[in-house]
Amino acid sequence: MNLSYHDLGLEGLSRLSNARSRSITAENFTGEKGKGGMATKGFGANAARELGQGWKISPAVKAAPGETITLADIEGPGVITHIWIAGPAGRDAVLRIYWDEQEQPSVECPLGDFFAKHWFNPSPTGTPPGPYFPLNSVPIQVAPYRGFNCFWKMPFRKHCRITLENRNKLAEIPVYYQIDYLLDQVPDNCAYFHAQFRIKKPLPAMEVYVILDGICGRGHYVGTSMGWGINTPNLWWGEGEVKFFLDGDGEFPTICGTGTEDYFLGSYDWEVEGKYQTYSGLYAGMHEYYPGDQLYHLQPRFGMYRWHIPDPIYFEKDIRVTVQSLGWRSDGRYHHGQHDICSTAYWYQTLPTAPFPAFPGDDDLEIL
Repeated sequence: MNLSYHDLGLEGLSRLSNARSRSITAENFTGEKGKGGMATKGFGANAARELGQGWKISPAVKAAPGETITLADIEGPGVITHIWIAGPAGRDAVLRIYWDEQEQPSVECPLGDFFAKHWFNPSPTGTPPGPYFPLNSVPIQVAPYRGFNCFWKMPFRKHCRITLENRNKLAEIPVYYQIDYLLDQVPDNCAYFHAQFRIKKPLPAMEVYVILDGICGRGHYVGTSMGWGINTPNLWWGEGEVKFFLDGDGEFPTICGTGTEDYFLGSYDWEVEGKYQTYSGLYAGMHEYYPGDQLYHLQPRFGMYRWHIPDPIYFEKDIRVTVQSLGWRSDGRYHHGQHDICSTAYWYQTLPTAPFPAFPGDDDLEIL
């Protein structure tokens, strides 16, 4: 029996397959068999001038200010198995993925936010404004200090196109990347990977933060990453419930959690010995905590993720996901926080992809 991409795992590594392995990099833009390392000009040509062809002539590409470059253009059927990107790490770079020649992207997200690094925003040549925190999970890994890795399986039947937009108006950015994929048949019951970014800065008074809405189709929700900047110091902020409204739910959801840190598999404010405790696990983490320097960077900031890999949330026709911004105030009362919140939602669904909300403007994306 042919081994399909979704069967791969420790128990399946010994099985033979009819799939064909391919990889796209700046050394092989098309991923063609036997065409890697053939560049004679490129980003590293000067460094390799004494060695010649085959010696890292083109390890990266450059994206000019305002330019959108194509990282991959693949005829299917097949499945993306791994994406590695280094170089740009912040919101100046926007990742988009298009399936089966749709005009509407199914993935649209600032690069760092796609990899659950919501506050990691170095300049093209500078250093990050704060400490580096690793992220070690099953579908996403961020290795020192900006090695962004994605292992979400992304099947496509006809075509895959991946682009990266440089929104920086002043500087070009170098893009080191590798996109690994298989050419293989895709089972009929496989859905298409999607990811959508949203941001509110700050969240208006008494408004519920929307993680995902406007989805049409059949599928399953597989993950959430969030960045949370606190605008009310000295108060715990994470009492808000994460709610999943499924298949026509009205005022009340089918799934309702008990608190924000609870949803990310923590509890009791993530507090250990009077301090926040970061963690990065297979399926959940609060991997980023910036306390601020009490001078110019006053805002405490948190980064979290929750992958619904063992427990996907299935929907037949639509899904809406929200979280309350809820904390404490005096006399044991809840307080609605007007915080700076951003998120990336990850899910699989049937096509077509419904249009996403208008992508945020530069001022909304800016990390101050």
